[in-house]
Amino acid sequence: MVRQLPGWILAGSVLLALNAGFINSVALLSFANNAVSHVTGTVTLVANALAAGDWTFLWYTGSIVLSFLAGAIMSGMVVGDEALQLGRRYGIALLIEAALLGLAWYGFTHEQHYAEWLASAACGLQNALVATYSGSVIRTTHLTGIVSDIGSAIGHFLANRVLNRVQLILQCSIVVAFVTGAALGGVLFGWVGYNAVLLNALLVLAVACGYILFLRRHQTQK
Repeated sequence: MVRQLPGWILAGSVLLALNAGFINSVALLSFANNAVSHVTGTVTLVANALAAGDWTFLWYTGSIVLSFLAGAIMSGMVVGDEALQLGRRYGIALLIEAALLGLAWYGFTHEQHYAEWLASAACGLQNALVATYSGSVIRTTHLTGIVSDIGSAIGHFLANRVLNRVQLILQCSIVVAFVTGAALGGVLFGWVGYNAVLLNALLVLAVACGYILFLRRHQTQK
């Protein structure tokens, strides 16, 4: 349970949720119209394709899910333990995510389906990257669990139980950031087309560099 919230965790969670909402919005507006930041809906499409015997669509949608899984595997290999802790190799993982989004931008501009696979892998990496802090699960690429946790917290409050305000602030901040990112993604896609994905990659690159610089400064001050 979150009782104290370091600024780097709040800032990182908000920026990554903004990023996820952004890329998912652009992917949904793209030539293929598929979500990449979560897999629940895509798995349903996989099941429907299997039932209909549509092997081409089954391969395509299944590849998006497997790409998300591959990204999560990369995160596990690079970062290791799921508990959030300053000093872990988040910077390296974010640099990989930025590279994946940069390659996805190239694919989107040429309307190649591998662009969605790369974007999905980037989201899978990011979602596995931010996992738990002080017993609280933190996810930045989809909102189902977070909205459920917010609803549960409100229920506790209405039942006159203790409300963890710090945790609620974090969760609400992630929701607002994701929605804001999705709105920005839609607006920028209308303005600059698939170049919005390049801006997305640059955002993740900036977050990676910011974390690396913050970590070095923190280590220097010890």
